[in-house]
Amino acid sequence: MSRIPTPATIEAAPTASQPSLEAVKKQLGVVPNMFRLIANSPAALESYLGLSGALNRGALPAATRERIALAVAEINGCSYCLSAHTYLGKNLARLDDAEIAANRDGGSKDPKADAALKFAAKVVRNRGHVSEDDVRTVKAAGYDDAQVIEIVLHVALNTWTNYINEVAKTDIDFPVVTPRKAG
Repeated sequence: MSRIPTPATIEAAPTASQPSLEAVKKQLGVVPNMFRLIANSPAALESYLGLSGALNRGALPAATRERIALAVAEINGCSYCLSAHTYLGKNLARLDDAEIAANRDGGSKDPKADAALKFAAKVVRNRGHVSEDDVRTVKAAGYDDAQVIEIVLHVALNTWTNYINEVAKTDIDFPVVTPRKAG
């Protein structure tokens, strides 16, 4: 059971969060528990949706964004996000089981995506303290400055959702996937 109450319905959420939750429902067809949990703070929900929406319009392909989310969730040991992004990776980004396993290990079968995942994993593990060589390597794989910045921002956004879901122990409403280990 979640440590922070999750509004059971859109109508049970704070009034200021309800339009945002309706938009989530319109886009996804459902409102996952994480969104309803975050809705306890209308400012947090607005911030999350705004940043997430902006990044979805960025330069990184959807499959790469899902790959990063998988790597970050595995490193941070977040069961909710690992479960959600395994589901989304399979059903929306069309990643196969072998690719998802590689992503969880901070890599990819695709050479360009592999560079992004290795860089993202270093950003998480080193809390942003990467080397000049790390930046040079991801750029040599074909990522421009904007994409490198977006990789870092995806790491930050996914780390935030990992932390929220681990602090709250959000009830998982996707097929459950358990991290191999945290850290």
